[in-house]
Amino acid sequence: MAGGAKARRLPRAVRERQMLDAAVRSFARHGYQTASMDEIAELAGVSKPLVYLYLNSKEELFTACIRREAEALLAAVAAGVEGGELPPDERLWAGLLAFFTYAAEHPDSWVVLSRQARTQGEPFATEASRMREEIAAYVAGLIGEAAREARGAATITERDVTALAQALVGSAESLATWANETPGVTAKEAAATLMNFAWAGLGNLMKSERWSPR
Repeated sequence: MAGGAKARRLPRAVRERQMLDAAVRSFARHGYQTASMDEIAELAGVSKPLVYLYLNSKEELFTACIRREAEALLAAVAAGVEGGELPPDERLWAGLLAFFTYAAEHPDSWVVLSRQARTQGEPFATEASRMREEIAAYVAGLIGEAAREARGAATITERDVTALAQALVGSAESLATWANETPGVTAKEAAATLMNFAWAGLGNLMKSERWSPR
């Protein structure tokens, strides 16, 4: 009885965080369809009716998980880039490192965002796409800054910048999943791999050196 009273005195925000933490863990391990509300309640240390009282349904719970984890990832990338006057390549590197570090340190979150949210249809796919577009826009801004500072940047169009950002984000997502599933691969190593691959190509574009098929 005392334990139940103590649990009820927890602030709502704290209790919801516990439920979302448990839900992310369960959805990452079992997938949306198989994840059990009973297990989520047990992991959170609450009753199943309380989960429904706070978050209404399994669909709304999954949506809340996607939104929270997406916001945390975006905040981590922004925090990695901001704070200090760095040249464009260093800012891009900081953003990539923050991205891969977050994915590595929050593997359940990354599985929910990169795999589960995109394979369960709507409204979940839209939430995942919104996160991806925000990151792509952020990366496009960094590439655009680099282009404006570089010699020969006049040859790089806004369409080029957008396409490059989409390609870079797609590569980062695939590489983060591979790195998390491959023993011994660190976030820094994954970020450096993509940075070397991307910046070498960007460097050629900045010098108006484009590859074309023969």
